Amino acid sequence: MILAQSTVTTMSLLPSWLDPQHLLHGLATPVIAVLCLIIFIESSIFPVLPGDSLLFTAGLFIANGTLDASLWLVCVLVTVAALLGNVVGYYIGHFVGPKLFNRPDSKIFKQEYVDKTHAFLEKHGPKAVVLARFVPFVRTFITWIAGIGKMDPKRYFTYTVIGGILWAAGITVLGSLLGNIPFIANNVDAIFIVIVLVSVVPIALEYLKARREKKGAAAAAAADPEITQQIPRIRD
Repeated sequence: MILAQSTVTTMSLLPSWLDPQHLLHGLATPVIAVLCLIIFIESSIFPVLPGDSLLFTAGLFIANGTLDASLWLVCVLVTVAALLGNVVGYYIGHFVGPKLFNRPDSKIFKQEYVDKTHAFLEKHGPKAVVLARFVPFVRTFITWIAGIGKMDPKRYFTYTVIGGILWAAGITVLGSLLGNIPFIANNVDAIFIVIVLVSVVPIALEYLKARREKKGAAAAAAADPEITQQIPRIRD
């Protein structure tokens, strides 16, 4: 079945060849295959792809009959694509990361960054992995970081499944439910900018909290020389 012309418009934040309407135009089966491929690539190796908008637009197209496909089937396929992408991204970081970070003369890829990343993911891993799904670029890099930091695979994949379902299937269903509202359909990119900002807030709050704790520990050490020796451990 050929897709009809959709009434969805965006803010044109992306080049025309990355526009969701352009990517989701054509025969239904190839369209779904392209959608899954893009979700896989964005979840593993290449962050500059419009995953959010594509998922939302796919849901909208299904709801208004533009895309002749089952909503539940598309949700399953895009979720699987997202999860497979995370598996690939994790093992890219796991196997390639040490080669980058073990160079003694490297000014960018330092082992201390790996250690700090590992500590961060062990402390905030579940929230970071789930929330990162809703933040462009971050959802790609978090998979590498988890692999580089050697986050426990069982723990990582448990929460990446949760995040993958909420993101891939959730946004597709959201597009199906809300996409026919004219204001939302005409401002897809703007809606996702708001979603990204809301998703970043918890991560930013955790970062600010960690900085306050670090400054508090440093101030306490300055006031009491007996605990100065604890500072290196706190900073790590």
